[in-house]
Amino acid sequence: QVSTQSTGHSIMRSSLKRALGSLTFLSFRSLSKQSALSVTLPRNPRFFSSISTQPTPSPSFPFFQHLVFFSLVPLLAVSAQKFSTKMNVHKTEEEWRAILTPKQFEVLREKGTEYAGSGEYNKHFESGVYHCAGCGAPLYKSTTKFDSGCGWPAFFDAIPGAITRHTDKSWGMTRTEIVCSNCGGHLGHVFKGEGHPTPTDERHCVNSVSLKFSESDK
Repeated sequence: QVSTQSTGHSIMRSSLKRALGSLTFLSFRSLSKQSALSVTLPRNPRFFSSISTQPTPSPSFPFFQHLVFFSLVPLLAVSAQKFSTKMNVHKTEEEWRAILTPKQFEVLREKGTEYAGSGEYNKHFESGVYHCAGCGAPLYKSTTKFDSGCGWPAFFDAIPGAITRHTDKSWGMTRTEIVCSNCGGHLGHVFKGEGHPTPTDERHCVNSVSLKFSESDK
């Protein structure tokens, strides 16, 4: 019985050695393929410290390359959209003063505000389109105008791409300023979540002096 048990142990040890040897060979082969290091020996064997290794280029992964590419497409589209909405009209201060009234210049170029209830378009509800008083770019359709009771013309949405929003931290508060995307003229501010019965629950509070109404663009 002892002899049989000893023989069994020997067979098991031999099998384990063969298995380990196979695993070692496969592991070494796999690692050698991945690292792919080329070793260059100098002519003088005494200077083994001069052994140099040069890694081969990393393997390419087409799947991951495509994944990264298609992940960047939306970002590129957003960047292109932002670039397309940059100002197209550039004028000096003197040029703006020459074509704007003093009040228009104060509001459009110096970010002023007209008195509540004093604007021409506060209670104006004719059908048409409201343009930028500075450059003439169309900004709002009359179908988006509503009576908010705030004292300034109110719109719940603008023509797509017509306005640009900026963070305004003046007067000790944080607000969202809106300007004409075409010339950068100050229009007013956007307020959200006030509970108005509109599709966007936004109030674009715009200075009348920043606008020019046209019935021909109905």
